[in-house]
Amino acid sequence: MAQEVPDPPEAPEDEEEGEHAPLRRYLTRAGAERMHKELLQLLNEARPKVTAEVSAAAAQGDRSENAEYIYGKKRLREIDRRIRFLSKRLDTATIVTPSEQGDRTKVYFGATVTLEDEGGTKLTYQIVGSDEIDATGGRISVESPMGRALLRKSPGDTVEVRRPRGEIELTLVDIRYD
Repeated sequence: MAQEVPDPPEAPEDEEEGEHAPLRRYLTRAGAERMHKELLQLLNEARPKVTAEVSAAAAQGDRSENAEYIYGKKRLREIDRRIRFLSKRLDTATIVTPSEQGDRTKVYFGATVTLEDEGGTKLTYQIVGSDEIDATGGRISVESPMGRALLRKSPGDTVEVRRPRGEIELTLVDIRYD
């Protein structure tokens, strides 16, 4: 089953409300599994633990001056906010399995690319969704300047990437879909 993921669409602005329409978000299977694991940890471990701490702090009496109670409630709101965020992202995301990509001659979402810079240094990155980025782990967003420049390129192609430190020229050496 071949999957071709289109370029991420631009966010059209809703003129009446001034809000952006929701974008279609893509996640790799591994990224979705990491987010799901975090969601389960929050639901099954972190939230029950903090709830018990808040209950114990509430039983101590005056809640207005009880720092443990106030901090616990704040932490509980943070956990609930993260649970809502993860649930919404997982529910609305399109899961892409890179290994099922049909056209392996060009860079698409989920590809692992090897690049060579002007100095001959080789760099390897995986093109992922904005919720999965980890520069130290070699995962860059499909929406980043480098991610956009690499889309639909083939080995041997050279791309210029504008970055804060100035432009850099990179040559695409290899594409893998693991």
